[in-house]
Amino acid sequence: MPNLLITDDDIHLRKLVRTYGELEGFCCEEAETGEQTLEAIRNMPFDIIVLDVMMPGTDGFQVLEEIRRTSQVPVIMLTARDEEYDKLKGFELGADDYMAKPFSPKELMARIGAVLRRTGKKQTDVITFGGLSITPDSRTVTIHGERLGLPPKEFDLLLKLSQNERVVLSREKLLQTVWGYNYYGDVRTVDTHIKSLREHLGPYRKLIQTVWGVGYRLEYTEET
Repeated sequence: MPNLLITDDDIHLRKLVRTYGELEGFCCEEAETGEQTLEAIRNMPFDIIVLDVMMPGTDGFQVLEEIRRTSQVPVIMLTARDEEYDKLKGFELGADDYMAKPFSPKELMARIGAVLRRTGKKQTDVITFGGLSITPDSRTVTIHGERLGLPPKEFDLLLKLSQNERVVLSREKLLQTVWGYNYYGDVRTVDTHIKSLREHLGPYRKLIQTVWGVGYRLEYTEET
C-alpha cells in the first residue's frame, strides 16, 4: 500500500484529502506545519507528498527545497494563489505538479496517479482474493483466469471496496467517491449496482457484505 503524506494547516482540507486517498488505497499520514512535514519524512518513507505552499513558520517552498537535498520523492504543491510566479518557483525547486485551491479531490487523486505513473511508481498492484484478481491499471477483473465484463461503475465499486477490505463504506461515501464529489443521487443507486455486481461475481458474490442501515464492506475468507 503506497504511503501518502498530506501537509496543510487546514485540518478540514487534510481530512478531505485523506478520505479520498484512503479510498484510493493509500496509507495516509498528515502534517500541519513544515517542521512536522520534515520530521515525518525523517521517520518513514513516502511514495508521494501533497504539500501546501502557505503555512506558518517554514513554508512549502522551504520544505520542498529541504526535501530535494536528499530525496526525489514526488511532490504536488497546493496553493491558494494561482500565480505564474509561484508555479515557476515550485517547478524550479523540483515540484512534480501544482494545484490551486479550491480544487476537486477527485482531480487531485487523478493527478497523484498520473505523477506516480510518470515517476515510475505504481499506485496500486494486482489485488487478489482467492481466485478473484483485480488489476486497477488495466481495469480488469478475472475469476480463475476468466475475465469478467464489468460495467465501469461496478468495477469502480469493487475496486473501492477491495482497497478498503473489512472497512464499512456508507452508501453516501460510495456515491461521493464513485459517482463524483458533487454527486447527490439516490442512495438506492448504490444498492442497485451492488446487486448487479454480486450477480457478476458469481461464486465470489459473498465477498460483498451488507451492513444494515450503513452500507457495505468487502471481506474475504477461505469459505467465501
